[in-house]
Amino acid sequence: MRWDALFSDMEAQFAEGERLAVDAEISERARAETASVALADRLRGSLNSHVAVYLACGRAFEGTLSHAGADALVLNELRHQVLVPYGAVARYAGLGRGSVAETSQVRRRIGLAHALRGLARDRAELAVTLRHAPERDTGLAGVIDRVGTDFLDLALVSPGESRRASQVRQVATIPFEALGALRSRSAGEL
Repeated sequence: MRWDALFSDMEAQFAEGERLAVDAEISERARAETASVALADRLRGSLNSHVAVYLACGRAFEGTLSHAGADALVLNELRHQVLVPYGAVARYAGLGRGSVAETSQVRRRIGLAHALRGLARDRAELAVTLRHAPERDTGLAGVIDRVGTDFLDLALVSPGESRRASQVRQVATIPFEALGALRSRSAGEL
């Protein structure tokens, strides 16, 4: 009878050791998988979710995450869309735990410059927040005139004014690194 108890005890210890080894392997694999997840993949895992994006300058935007590209995201607010370069963000709130890798080679190469060229082509009125502007700074209002490799020219116009040569107060050249957010705006708003 003592032998049976000894063998039962040894069997239980062996089974517990195997279970602990499997648990350790699962944990290690999960850590390795998480280490390989890119921010864009994590954001794509939260598409169509309500998220908050807090910029390094203190401004915050909330809305439905509708796009997560190579280096920028788009939030749909109630009446506006906001394009935010990843580099301008201090933190996110509301992201799910899942991630989705981008499978399209073409979409992987479409970056911030492509989106800005589309806004320039559409002559969209924008409110531009600079990355290091104080939170109470209202930003710049205007229309993108042109987009270079790493900069854009923003024709500054009064809110609600059309982009005509006589309406342009100034043309601001803004490096991409200085961009905090670009928000579509309706007439009379910034």
